[in-house]
Amino acid sequence: MKKITIVTGASSGMGAEFARQLFNEYEFASDKKNASQNREIWLIARSSEKLLQTAEKTLSSKSPDSPAKTKIRTFPIDLTGAPGVYKFDGLLKSEAANENFEVECLINNAGFGTYGPFDETSSEKELAMIELNCTALTGICGCVLKYLNSGSQIINVSSLAAFMPLGNFAVYAATKAYVLSFTVGLAAELEPKGIKVCALCPGSVSTNFANVASNGKRKEVLHGRDPVKVVRHCLKKAKKGKKIILTFPKWKFLSFASRFVGKFTVAKLTYKFAKRPH
Repeated sequence: MKKITIVTGASSGMGAEFARQLFNEYEFASDKKNASQNREIWLIARSSEKLLQTAEKTLSSKSPDSPAKTKIRTFPIDLTGAPGVYKFDGLLKSEAANENFEVECLINNAGFGTYGPFDETSSEKELAMIELNCTALTGICGCVLKYLNSGSQIINVSSLAAFMPLGNFAVYAATKAYVLSFTVGLAAELEPKGIKVCALCPGSVSTNFANVASNGKRKEVLHGRDPVKVVRHCLKKAKKGKKIILTFPKWKFLSFASRFVGKFTVAKLTYKFAKRPH
């Protein structure tokens, strides 16, 4: 049976890095059984052009003289909200009609944030964020359930922001709190079936996140960490069954400390002192 890995938000950043590292893992697997699997990696995002660039970069690690065993496929789909989920479900059903497959890995990475006080940000953009970060992620998990088997895994990308309400970042932090809560609950439900589910909760990572969140006013994420290290650590811990993944000691400390500080206090302090361009 064909094995599928699905990466959403795969056009750049951590999504592209997940695709690259998983491709290399499949291609250079040390055990013959794992190396001989019929595998595909599906890259999903809105931009067809950027997806193709991700596919080319992913395949570039292979020698041109040695054909890749793992097939890379791109699907330009806007996953936002229920309409996006229906498109995704249609893709799965159309593929299943042609060939049996199982989803061995789902990386729910699609999402974005917005900087600024709630009353100064676009309501349309905030609602779209909820539709992508929460509605789409939930629906995608629901769609793949019947294609999962024992040994499959789901990685939902949450955030360090999930642990506390944040001023100037209120809706984004709330969406990621939802992702974290939903993921841990789902992990408990699927564990008896041998399916691993985890939430990756990164702090600042060097991606295009800040550029989008600030409407181009902040090009780089401040103090961003290397996405290569974040993804490598995530994949390692996910295989071991870790439910909540935090890569660096600082992130672990902040998540732990959040238990002892009042939620309103953190929201008020971040609103006052953590101004973000928007």
